[in-house]
Amino acid sequence: MIKTAIYAGTFDPLTLGHMDLIERGAEIFEHLILAVVVQPPKDNLFSVKERIAMAKTVVKGINNVEIDAFDGLLVDYARRKKIRVLIRGLRAYSDFEYEFQMALTNRKLAPEVETLFMMPNEIHSYVSSSTVREVARLGGDISEFVPKPVKIAVENKMRRFRGKKIIVKS
Repeated sequence: MIKTAIYAGTFDPLTLGHMDLIERGAEIFEHLILAVVVQPPKDNLFSVKERIAMAKTVVKGINNVEIDAFDGLLVDYARRKKIRVLIRGLRAYSDFEYEFQMALTNRKLAPEVETLFMMPNEIHSYVSSSTVREVARLGGDISEFVPKPVKIAVENKMRRFRGKKIIVKS
C-alpha cells in the first residue's frame, strides 16, 4: 500500500485550486509532501523561501502535509525520498497535453514512479498562479482565488512594486 505522495509545483502563488488538491491528497495519502520547485523554468513573483513560508502558513492545520523544496528533476527527488506517486493537477485540456507529456517522460526516466492526475473542484478549475499574478499586478481583487494569507502576501509584494514597471512571465 502506498502511503506517501508528492505534490510538486512552483506555487507562485499558491491558489485555492492548489489548496483543494492538497486537502484531498492529504485525505487519500497518510503523508503528502508539498514540494516547491527551487529553480523553475520561469520568473517568479516570490522567492522559494517566501513560497515555502506561505505554504507552511496555509497548510498549518493539515497535520500530514510536509513542505519541502527541491531542485532538478522531480523523479530524482522522488527517488531520493523513496516515494512512488506524484500528484499532478489538471485544470483544462491544455494542462492535460503538457502533463501527459511530462508523465510519459517521467515514466521513461523512472518507471517505478507513477503519476496520479487530480482535477480541482470546478469552482477553481480556471484559476492559475499566472492569472492571479496578472490580476494582482493590475490592481484586481484576488480574494476569490487564493487563501487569505497568500492574498496578503501578494498585496504586500505588489505595494512594494507600486510605481515601478513589473514584468510577470508565465
